[in-house]
Amino acid sequence: MERPIVMDSSSSNNGDGCTEAIVGELMEVIGTVGSYGGFRKTQRKECLNLVRRLKLLVPLLEEIKELDESVSGLALNSLSNLKKALLGAKKLLKNCNYGSKIYLAMESEAVMCRFHAVYDKLNQALDDMPYDELGISVEVKEQVELMRMQLKRAKRRTDTQDMELAMDMMVVFSKEDDRNADIAILERLATKLELHTIADLKAETAAIRKLVKQRGGQNDTIKQILDLLGKFKQIAGIDESVSLDGPISTRTLQRCQSSLIPHEFLCPISLEIMTDPVIVATGQTYERESIQKWLNSNHRTCPKTGQILDHLSLAPNFALRNLILQWCEKNNFELPKKDSYASFENYSAELMEEISTLVQNLSASQPDVRRDAIVKIRMLSKENPENRIFIANNGGIPHLVQLLSYPDSKIQEHTVTALLNLSIDETNKRLIAREGAIPAIIEILQNGTDEARENSAAALFSLSMLDENKVLVGKFNGIPPLVDLLQNGTIRGKKDAATALFNLSLNQANKSRAIKAAYE
Repeated sequence: MERPIVMDSSSSNNGDGCTEAIVGELMEVIGTVGSYGGFRKTQRKECLNLVRRLKLLVPLLEEIKELDESVSGLALNSLSNLKKALLGAKKLLKNCNYGSKIYLAMESEAVMCRFHAVYDKLNQALDDMPYDELGISVEVKEQVELMRMQLKRAKRRTDTQDMELAMDMMVVFSKEDDRNADIAILERLATKLELHTIADLKAETAAIRKLVKQRGGQNDTIKQILDLLGKFKQIAGIDESVSLDGPISTRTLQRCQSSLIPHEFLCPISLEIMTDPVIVATGQTYERESIQKWLNSNHRTCPKTGQILDHLSLAPNFALRNLILQWCEKNNFELPKKDSYASFENYSAELMEEISTLVQNLSASQPDVRRDAIVKIRMLSKENPENRIFIANNGGIPHLVQLLSYPDSKIQEHTVTALLNLSIDETNKRLIAREGAIPAIIEILQNGTDEARENSAAALFSLSMLDENKVLVGKFNGIPPLVDLLQNGTIRGKKDAATALFNLSLNQANKSRAIKAAYE
């Protein structure tokens, strides 16, 4: 614990030794924070900038350390205040280096406020420093002034956050908004938060345990974090429940060191090495072709556990596939080759036929048939990545884009939501824009139902992840209706509008349009 420095009449006699001690501690703090190398991605830029600025203080401290005479009580108090500010910076940087990645992403705004508080304390301590009394050289004073200017600019600057990350976090943690909360979002989140390796996930578990201890137990936020961590572990191939008790041990699909194929890499049905492993509703993994044949034979249970399947969707097990590929490379084992469309060859024949029929029905003359097709495509496009790709490959996007202008508000609502779901796929983002969807989505954003307006804003956000689509949204006057939704929409609509506007404003022209629309 830091001991305060009490000034008395003897300060001028013992100040020299005290000065050297404080300066030594300050140098040690700067050296420690400079050794941190694992800053969390969500705060990495701010952390590296702060460390770089703190290192600018080294010449100042070296000159103070070389003083031959004792310093005044004012100078010692200034150094003590600088020490407090540096210890605050160290605590913050340590948290950003070792803390829970999920928690830091959730609380990114609060963490930024802590950075600003550190900047204030550093600036105040440096402002009170008696440079002339300490005999600080002009060059060092200029360097300190440069640092102070940088701190002031850093506090004024508001960097645009990673809006895709913010949107994904909002969807995953929302109890009401279950749009697109599937394996694609979880995979993307795991990558952005750098929580996709066994070592990363073990370190995160340890960080969460420490967080729980600091908070004196679990709360709703911790429960949300644990739930997301459990999902990350599942997609990484780790077979364990998230527990905050006992040692951190990971039972996982380890790569075998022998030339024998590890049994975890074998499909439980065919007993052959898996080339396209997929996860069923029970969490078990099978070769896609084998489990698809099982399902096509009207089985509705998990072959390994016997449990009834809640749904028939198949999620690619990317983590296991990567482990298999690594093992094959190490052991010179050649997997059977499949072309890029092999997964669709094994796709459910029944589902393939259903999607093809639904796409055809999008242009049916009977309104009820058309409406039913849109609703079903909306639901299928939400379920998994394969459905989104297959709907697009069957020509569903052009038909849906045409229906955006259909004179029925509910059909517009279902259609724009289906396109939102389809836009999760990067290729579909381009296809949707290429078919001329953006002007029609903006029209629904202006005149649709509340839900249609919400999902139109979300769709524009998703499409604008591509720079060329940012330009199109601005060109077709999409900024003003987003500003209007931000000001006058539902709670969810305001969230969707805010995320869309932040992302679109990465384009300078759109930023000007947003400012103009806000004041009209």
